[in-house]
Amino acid sequence: MQKPLLVAEISANHNGSLKKAIKLIKCAKINGADAVKLQTYTADTMTLRSNKKYFKIKHGLWKGYNLWDLYNKAKTPLAWHKKLFRYAKKIKIKIFSTPFDETAVDFLEKLKCPIYKVASFEMTDIPLIKKIAKTKKPMIISTGMASLHDIDRTVKIAKKYGAKDITLLYCVSNYPSSNEDFNLNNIKILKERFKCRIGLSDHSKDDKVAVAAVAAGAEIIEKHIALDNQKKGIDIAFSLKGKEIKKFRSKINEVYKLMGKKYFYRNKSENKSKVFRRSIFASKNIRKGEKFTKKNVRRIRPGYGLPPIYYEKLLNKKSPINISYGNPIKKNVFNDK
Repeated sequence: MQKPLLVAEISANHNGSLKKAIKLIKCAKINGADAVKLQTYTADTMTLRSNKKYFKIKHGLWKGYNLWDLYNKAKTPLAWHKKLFRYAKKIKIKIFSTPFDETAVDFLEKLKCPIYKVASFEMTDIPLIKKIAKTKKPMIISTGMASLHDIDRTVKIAKKYGAKDITLLYCVSNYPSSNEDFNLNNIKILKERFKCRIGLSDHSKDDKVAVAAVAAGAEIIEKHIALDNQKKGIDIAFSLKGKEIKKFRSKINEVYKLMGKKYFYRNKSENKSKVFRRSIFASKNIRKGEKFTKKNVRRIRPGYGLPPIYYEKLLNKKSPINISYGNPIKKNVFNDK
């Protein structure tokens, strides 16, 4: 398993300011993120401008918003994208985006977007999946709300239309997500079923979720970010702020190191402790020619003598040498002449 990649999702936390969007990219770079991600849409490509009841958000973090108004407020203007891509390249951090419709894919292709992310709510939008797959670029697909059947279908179609490199993100589509919403065994299930890279799109407020996800095999962690001490933002409730990103990065790196190698492994530093294993010692003075018995040899700590595996073989054998009380029994007792 490779070191987990940390993708910093800017989303709407720029609050309509290009200057702040640039600061967020710099913040991600300084604090150890491997990549930053944008969202590419307009309010009109997301929904209809209508006040009918269907378009009113009735619960959750954004309760009361009209969909068009929310997306219009949250969008990263298309006019910013070229500048943001250029700035990320300048400071040497990977940048990519989530296109929410086919026109966004065409737009991002002109910017040479290297990776495409599919949002959970769009993973059942088959025409969009086909469009992205045809670019033959790596696809990261969030799976919030999706059944295994949904994921099977999307992955099958993506592969059919040209996708060679697919990553699935386990995601809980609650904003913010509670710890009880998660079943991190889903990461192992997805890995076994789809034989591809699996990650976590994390909308929780608890770092332990991502730490446990890495322990379960997640190779990518996506997390929304904001600036140090930022108070306002549509996604602020579940975003890492400034230096919190570096602490988060440190925690997932630490658990990655603890997980270690894929094969059974012991560090050589343990070898010095082998001296405290049990071994066979003389518990009485033993004369040459005298038989070894349970009364004159014992299996005790430390480990300077023969390992206990030789104990039964040793019993009733005649000692070829004199051995004093408290001395270890060595292999030379089996060197019969």
